Amino acid sequence: MSPLTIERIWQGLFDTFTMVGASSMVAVALGIPLALVLVMSAPGGVLESPRLHRVLGSVVNGFRATPFIVLLVALLPFTRLVVGATIGVWAAVVPLSVSATPFFARIAEVSLREVDRGLVEAAEAMGCQRWHIIWHVLLPEALPGIIGGFTITVVSLIGASAMAGAVGAGGLGDIAIRYGYQRFDTTVMVVVIVLLIGLVSVVQWLGDRTARWLQAP
Repeated sequence: MSPLTIERIWQGLFDTFTMVGASSMVAVALGIPLALVLVMSAPGGVLESPRLHRVLGSVVNGFRATPFIVLLVALLPFTRLVVGATIGVWAAVVPLSVSATPFFARIAEVSLREVDRGLVEAAEAMGCQRWHIIWHVLLPEALPGIIGGFTITVVSLIGASAMAGAVGAGGLGDIAIRYGYQRFDTTVMVVVIVLLIGLVSVVQWLGDRTARWLQAP
């Protein structure tokens, strides 16, 4: 490969880091509160509200059921409104974030539901306020599962970012399409695939190690 091609691959890797990093942070910032509302508003929850639970659940399911490539196109007007463009790295962050947030919220919701109900009841019996129950019971107990869910979310974002690259978002996916597929350069394709596999492996390893460390007594 030429030095210029190598430089483009490194730039694509940096763009992928940017897209995945920014969208995963948005997913955490919005997904955990959404998961908490879903758990607390469910029947038998601390803030039981069946109607709110049904509405939020329907919205989350709707976004989760929409394929990313369809969501990417459908959100073009919203993306233009938010970042002022429909192509490029930051334009991809918008649909990636919208796609990842409900996905992560559902995984976090499952982890929160698995918290021993007896711990919540004990905290209520001690007179703990709802926010104390969230911060000192629900989140700490569910944290290993949430970390595992976050790892799965980041891995899925890596794949989605490569797909976004096929429509002009930049990143490794864009490099693979423009300089590998369209120019019949097998070497570029192989390098991009190896980088993506390596990136996913590192993320999965870090996530697994962190989750095990949190579960350790």
